[in-house]
Amino acid sequence: MAQTTLAKALNNGLRAAMERDPKVIVMGEDVGKLGGVYRVTDGLQKDFGEQRVLDTPLAESGIIGTAVGLAIRGFRPVCEIQFDGFVFPGFDQIVSQLAKLHYRSQGKVKVPVVVRIPFGGGIGAVEHHSESPESYFAHAAGLKVVACSNPADAYWMIQQAIASDDPVIFFEPKRRYWEKGEIDLDAEPHPLFASRVVRPGSTLTVATYGPMLKTCLAAASAAESDGHELEVIDLRTLSPLDLDPVLESVRRTGHLVVVAEAPSESSITSEVVARVQQAAFYSLEAPVLRVTGFDTPYPPSKCEEDYLPDLDRVLDAVDRSLAW
Repeated sequence: MAQTTLAKALNNGLRAAMERDPKVIVMGEDVGKLGGVYRVTDGLQKDFGEQRVLDTPLAESGIIGTAVGLAIRGFRPVCEIQFDGFVFPGFDQIVSQLAKLHYRSQGKVKVPVVVRIPFGGGIGAVEHHSESPESYFAHAAGLKVVACSNPADAYWMIQQAIASDDPVIFFEPKRRYWEKGEIDLDAEPHPLFASRVVRPGSTLTVATYGPMLKTCLAAASAAESDGHELEVIDLRTLSPLDLDPVLESVRRTGHLVVVAEAPSESSITSEVVARVQQAAFYSLEAPVLRVTGFDTPYPPSKCEEDYLPDLDRVLDAVDRSLAW
């Protein structure tokens, strides 16, 4: 496939899933006639009809609750939450119903619902439009949580998430929607719940996900001028975490930097640090360092470039780790 944006890759992935299974439906605010705020669902209602691509009221709790009922009746709903900060009115339905029904029914009831959430900052938006709420959902037992970072992953991961019998919270890096990449339709897709080494290296390991992958790859390129070969790992799955590639890498490099936009307190990065230091303590030549957003509400757009982790902050952490 030619160069494709991440948003278009998601659109193509949704289309492929809907063509494959008539029980797949898409629902959310403005997903039909408008095609979504980011046009991820553009053209789907025209091609599949209003019974399979539903424009819903502005009520996230109602969207998720309706999806739960549809899933129990054998459908595979894909819910779009328009912006990350809008998910919280639907949070109760997600953690009280969606996450628990399979266990509550002793496995008799399946709820194959995908909740798509554009997340992260960097788009100059107003309040509630640049959140990173992934840790809330990763902490909820019964949910699977994944984050794509590039068009190829977006195309395959959305289809894999829809095919899963478990509820999946699907995070999409909104500031990467228009960045392009190749999609090999003949390639075997990487497993959904598995992390991946995207750049091999031997000096230091960098683990990240979502919008920060591009930043970390840029840092790895910049570090080459200092003779450092950074190994960059895209976590991809946040719950369950797949840390085997991270541990294997750390046992070779002895250094780890974990990068994410979300605040550091009680976060995905906290969990990565704890588990790596537990499982690979004697391989570490320095404490695991983190580069994250700050422990404050997301700032006004004029200040967001000072809030978000950037190339300089990642390279500073690399230098501090290697100088230990």
